[in-house]
This record gives sequence, C-alpha cells and structure tokens, in this order.
Amino acid sequence: MKKSISNFKFHQAFFAALLLTTILLSINMQCYSIRSNPVQFNHILHFIFTTNPTLSLSCIWCLFISTFFYYFTSRPKSIFLLDFSCFKPNPKQKCSYATAESFVRRTNCFTEESGEFMRKIYLKSGIGDETYAPQFVFESNPTANLQYALDEAQQGMFSSINSLLAKTKIDPSRIDCLIVTCGSFSPMPSLTSLIVNLFKLKPDVKAFNLSGMGCSSGVISINLAANMLKQSKTIGYALVVITETISLNWYYGDNRPMLVTNCIFRVGCAAALMTNDPSCRRVAKMELVHSLRTHHGASDRAYKAAFQEEDEKGNTGIALTKDLISVAGMFLREHIKILAPRVLPLSQLCLYVYSVICCALSGGRSKPIVPDFTKAFDHFCIHTGGKAVIEHVGRVLRLGDELTEPARMTLHRFGNTSGSLVFYELAYFEAKGRVRKGDRVWMLAFGTGFKVGSLVWKADSDLGQGSDDNPWSDCIDRYPLKSW
Repeated sequence: MKKSISNFKFHQAFFAALLLTTILLSINMQCYSIRSNPVQFNHILHFIFTTNPTLSLSCIWCLFISTFFYYFTSRPKSIFLLDFSCFKPNPKQKCSYATAESFVRRTNCFTEESGEFMRKIYLKSGIGDETYAPQFVFESNPTANLQYALDEAQQGMFSSINSLLAKTKIDPSRIDCLIVTCGSFSPMPSLTSLIVNLFKLKPDVKAFNLSGMGCSSGVISINLAANMLKQSKTIGYALVVITETISLNWYYGDNRPMLVTNCIFRVGCAAALMTNDPSCRRVAKMELVHSLRTHHGASDRAYKAAFQEEDEKGNTGIALTKDLISVAGMFLREHIKILAPRVLPLSQLCLYVYSVICCALSGGRSKPIVPDFTKAFDHFCIHTGGKAVIEHVGRVLRLGDELTEPARMTLHRFGNTSGSLVFYELAYFEAKGRVRKGDRVWMLAFGTGFKVGSLVWKADSDLGQGSDDNPWSDCIDRYPLKSW
C-alpha cells in the first residue's frame, strides 16, 4: 500500500485557521469580560496583546507550530538510492587485443592504414584485455543485425534488473516510474516496453525512453528519476536502466575520427532503484544531495565535438573530433561555476569568489582558480571516456592518480560502457570497501550535445565488500594496476 505524503498547503491553511480561531475566541472572551465597560476595538486589541499572556502565548505557539510544519513540509523530499547492479557479460565475450585484431581482419572492411590506426589507438587507450564485446564480433562472419542488437540490449537490461530486484526484494508491481536510456539504439516497441512486458509492471507505470545523449545519459536519467520522485505526492519507486547497444553502431569505414569508437566502446549496463520513502534511509546505500545538468549545445564547436553522421561512402559512425578534449575541459569549468557554490565549504568558496573578482578586475588577464574539490568530496567517479579524457579532467580538477584510480581501472577492465560507466566506478569503490557512512561521492559525466552532468551522493551506510554479483568480485585483488 502506498503511504500518502502530507500536502503542506492543506496543513498551512489548517494552522492559519487554527490561529485565527484562537484569536477570535480570545477577543470574544475579552469583550465578554469587559462588557460592563465598553472600549474602542483598538483599545481591546491593545489590551489583549499587552496585558493578556494567555492570548499572547497562544498566538506565539500557533505561529511557531505553523512555521515549523511549513519548513518540514515545503523542503525538498530526500531521494535515496536503494541499490544498484552492474551487468557482467559472459566470459566468452571477453575482447582481448588478439580478438579485436582478428575481428578487423575477418570483416575485410578496413584498409591496412585504418587497421594500423585502430591498433595504435587500442594500445594507447588504457583498455585492457578483459573488456566485453557484442556477440557478433565472435562469429565467423561478423555482421551485426537487429536481432544481435536486441539480444545485446535484453541480456544487459534483464540481467541487471533481475540482480537488482533480488537484492532489494522489491516486487516489480511496486515500481511507479521506469526510465531506460540507450544512446544509439531505439527499437520499436521501445526498450521500456520490453521491460514492462517481461517483468509485468503495472499499467499506470510512468515509462520514459531516452536516447541520443551519449555518456552523460546515466547521470541525466538519475536526475530525471529524482525529479519525478520529488514531485510525487505519494511514496514511490523509480527503476533506472542505463545501457548502450553497440552491435549496430560499429563503424566499417576509414574515417579516422569515427574509427576511434570501435576501439574504446564496450558492452555494459547498470540498473538502479530509487525511492522517496524516508523510512528507507536506514537500508538505502546513498542519498542524492545535489544534481546538476548543463547543456552547451548553443556552441557549434561543442555541438560537433562528438557527432553521428555518414562518411563519404555512406557508412554511419560517431566522429570523436580533436576538439572533444578541449571542449570537455572548457565546459567542465563552466559547469564548475554553477556547481561550486552548492557544494564547496565556505573557505574554498571564498577563495574561488576572490579569484573570480580578481579576474574581472584584471580584464581577464588572471584566471579564476579551480577550487579544491577534495574539501567537498571524499570520492570521485569521473567520466571514463578514454585515457586522454581522464587525464585532462584530472588536470582541470587537480586530482592525483589516487583519486582518478577508479576511472582508470574501470576503463582498463570494462572499457567505455557509455552512460553506465559511473556505476561501474561506484561498484569498484564497493568492492574495495572504501566508502563509509557520511562520505560524499561526486559522479561526473560528459555527453554528446555537449552536456555535462553531476550527481552528488552522501553514503547512508558503509559500502562494504559488496555481493557476489559485483562485476569486480573475481578480479578486484588485481587492482589497482601498478602501471596503466
């Protein structure tokens, strides 16, 4: 059964009526007591509020109660992450360097120059030999089709959802909101419909199918779920599924910016269950403290930094241009300007404001400092877009190797899994047992468009060694690597 969350407007009116009734009754009593000696109404009010302590205390008490109740009912509802689960594909789908090279040869679609280019990108990408590729890559005749794409999507989504529901013990019929995000695959019926059909979700479930947002889609979908729960007048549950299907998005041409995606994107999926039930605080893993999305698509340079298009031969691919790294750094700084006042301690905020004022007074000759975000956050799940992206974000935010370790190790073990990558990093923290109750975690991701998204979490409990379904459970002892 759903619990009704109090409507603060109703209670506000109730307490206002109670206050008015108290005043009127008191006035009536005073008027009755001085009937034998009538005075003007303003004299009555003066008499009541200056000489009658009972009425004064009644008014103060009613005002206090109404203000107290208004504060607690008008503040934003707390949103909790009950649990999450990351998909770990079949070991037979591990894509080593030898497997990737064999695939390139078997397709007979690439020139020798393109093959050599991909080989160099792969070797310096930071990706290891245990990432996972779509099933068609391992076929003798590696040609993807719609069925391969559907199988890839269903395998990741259904596995992660089953694992999540088993851990939370939430019946699917209690799910009020379903959000599925997949950047480059949007079949009909939609991916949300596949889930509704298999798990028999209720007819009035609010379903959202998001696409085309790249690696920021995971952060954006969590933000959407949180907003839905905050606006709900009842306690509810939101299921967020973050996946990417790359079977139909393999590029078979010789355009070098498009060939990069073949080297770094790999199979991955994550599912998260969120709620606005305050009683879940004791069992939830984390509470969402802040969320921020900034969209910089008005800039042509940012808009074209990662772009899906056809090459001169009609082959469709996603081009990752040379501008991508600089665009990410530029708009990360813009993102920080909005996020910093919300999360930084006062000391760091004062230093940051001072540097901004100095920049304005110098006419731009000096630059605002980047605040020390280690004073605001204990752990960082930064965008695992590639080795160059991780290193650049580390330089911009002034994060050492220890703080970028989860991103670097996630890239090595799972590759770029698009929107779900920040949850694979969170799973890394869980497997290492590093997050303690009260710790703050910053999730940061970039996406096509160009978008920057942030989620700030506070741990409601220790994230211990995790369960058997943690994707790092069989290899965490080997990480971090000594060299990367």
